Amino acid sequence: MAKIALRLAAFGYLAALLALPVASIFYRAFEHGVIGFWQAVAQPDAIHALWLTLLIAGIAVPLNAVFGVICAHVLVRSHLRWKRILGLLVDLPFAVSPVVVGLALVLLYGNQGWFGPWLAAHGIRVIFALPGMVLATMFVSLPFVVREVVPVMRETGDEQEQAAATLGASPWQTFWKVTLPSIRWGVAYGVVLSAARAFGEYGAVSVVAGRLAGITQTLPLYVDERFESFDLTGAYAASVVLALLALATLFSMNALARKEA
Repeated sequence: MAKIALRLAAFGYLAALLALPVASIFYRAFEHGVIGFWQAVAQPDAIHALWLTLLIAGIAVPLNAVFGVICAHVLVRSHLRWKRILGLLVDLPFAVSPVVVGLALVLLYGNQGWFGPWLAAHGIRVIFALPGMVLATMFVSLPFVVREVVPVMRETGDEQEQAAATLGASPWQTFWKVTLPSIRWGVAYGVVLSAARAFGEYGAVSVVAGRLAGITQTLPLYVDERFESFDLTGAYAASVVLALLALATLFSMNALARKEA
């Protein structure tokens, strides 16, 4: 009986926090039928918001993947004294509020920031433009690839890399032929988690984006704007699109897990 009670409590907890809220969003999105849902998601501002969200993730995630692999290699393979400090810096996005991150970017790259006047003089716009949104997304999603690759790299060890070097392989050949294949699933997991974080980022992006509809409005910002404008159908429909992106991410993780097994 105790095991059954614990299982029921666990399922009830998950249902209350996850299943029921998500189900209610889907219900409200399709409350006026499929046509009403399609009309809401087919709005030009909604399509642009989706495209901009995918574009930002498409830029931020590959850059974080490259950095994550390099950083993980430094944390595991190097003997530098300051690598603990590097590890703390990598985990900083877990501890700092995304809103604080956005504010820090404004203080650095805004018109009145440290680098703002120089950027403005050279015609470069970061805040309230795509570069600032990409930087904010990169910051909040930075740790995932690193933290997925580090344990895999530690578990595999460096014996194969040393053997490749002994046989005359260059560092670049060793990385592509030995290191990368051994950590590919860690990289894949990290990329999926980083993409999920990038799709749903709101706090940091909301500070640096400017929320201009059809220009600097991502899908999470579009949901908030539609809700504040009392367009509940539009807000719930856009939320369903975000939920579908999250489900696609979840299925990708499960597929990777099956392949790894």
